[in-house]
Amino acid sequence: MERISLNYNFVSDFLSEQEIFQRFDEAKEHLKSLINKTGKGNDFLGWIDYTESIQSDELYEIEEYAEKIREKIDILVLIGIGGSYLGTKAIIDMLSHSFTSLLPEKNNPIILFAGNNLGEDYLHDLLEILNYYEYGIVVVSKSGTTTEPAIAFRILKHHIENKYGKDKAKERIYVVTDKNKGILLEIAKNENYKCFYIPDDIGGRYSVLTPVGLLPLAIVGIDIHQLIQGANSLRSSVINNFTKDNIAIQYALIRNALYNKGKLVEIMVSYTPRMHFFIEWWKQLFGESEGKENKGLLPVGVDFTTDLHSLGQYIQEGKRILFETVLHINKPTNQLIIPHDNENIDKLNFLSYKRVSYVNNMAMLGTILAHTDAGVPNILIDIPSLQEKYIGQLIYFFQIACGISGYLLGVNPFDQPGVEAYKNNLFALINKPGYENISTAIKKRLNEKFKLP
Repeated sequence: MERISLNYNFVSDFLSEQEIFQRFDEAKEHLKSLINKTGKGNDFLGWIDYTESIQSDELYEIEEYAEKIREKIDILVLIGIGGSYLGTKAIIDMLSHSFTSLLPEKNNPIILFAGNNLGEDYLHDLLEILNYYEYGIVVVSKSGTTTEPAIAFRILKHHIENKYGKDKAKERIYVVTDKNKGILLEIAKNENYKCFYIPDDIGGRYSVLTPVGLLPLAIVGIDIHQLIQGANSLRSSVINNFTKDNIAIQYALIRNALYNKGKLVEIMVSYTPRMHFFIEWWKQLFGESEGKENKGLLPVGVDFTTDLHSLGQYIQEGKRILFETVLHINKPTNQLIIPHDNENIDKLNFLSYKRVSYVNNMAMLGTILAHTDAGVPNILIDIPSLQEKYIGQLIYFFQIACGISGYLLGVNPFDQPGVEAYKNNLFALINKPGYENISTAIKKRLNEKFKLP
């Protein structure tokens, strides 16, 4: 199987080979600690082997239930936040028609999202739309206590039961949660919902290649077998490869070497709108994994060429604290030729009969040269095409590279203690039982700044 590849030629003006591979032996040991599950956060390393260990009959069971609900619905509502939805959204966007919802004929349900924000207008508008269509729900949460999806599920559960009746609604609600504990599991058992389980040793941002992503992806028609096979193809090329050709090690070493030279911001770049949410997934993966102990690169994203007309100016001439990682799709899914125009008033006939992707690729190359000339290193990741097998590779590549990179940075890449700070304040402010002891103090502090409702 053809694989994704990494090109760091556009880093050579900023880092020598010696500088890149200065910590190579250390990176090898970190890879071994991931494989052997002996490093920091080793109780959340189940994703290392999961795609290899998942059985075909498990995938077929997911597809079987996906088919059952697919026959009933026009819309699938996926309830989840962070790792419970970002990877799924990313994969669907990469593989789908850009205007799926407007196609006159739809072979598969379209997917809408809830529980990824607290926007009252958003939820109101979603319910209004669901009044007109057949729909089902997949709710993803390990505990069931995360505020945003918990509220969304209560509201949507109420809506779907009113629409179809309580018994019929049960056939349209699937749950992905912890196998042994949690409020969502308790609800699912009480209501007799079909459950799929998140492995105990896999955290949310590493979970897209588990039922967290596989179930909703199968419902909307994604080939989950090819996705898993792709991940395993990449896995086989990096897990036991302790050479300098290992692209996961290369990426981890380069970004850490640039970080140590004052490049504090990594910008993920794509030249196709279909990659937008993949960058959002990547931002969560690296942001939550490395942003600890006052350390870590700030992961941000841009959509080129669109953002060349906004952030492009800063990248070209702003503070030299950043580098770019460019996701390049070698072969677009479709072809579109620029037509010839006899009048040529727009003076574009020099591009007649060329593909739009040709112009896009030249824009990419021209931008890389301009940015590297201006002091912005560029890493290039080549992806053969947007197919399930290559997307599976890309996901596994970034997950394993993130683990190595976090260890090189000296942090635990598999926890997220900082996320709890805002949650505790929120729970205190909305008077959640059990948070009374800090509620008064927090409200007092906020009242010093502005009057609370």
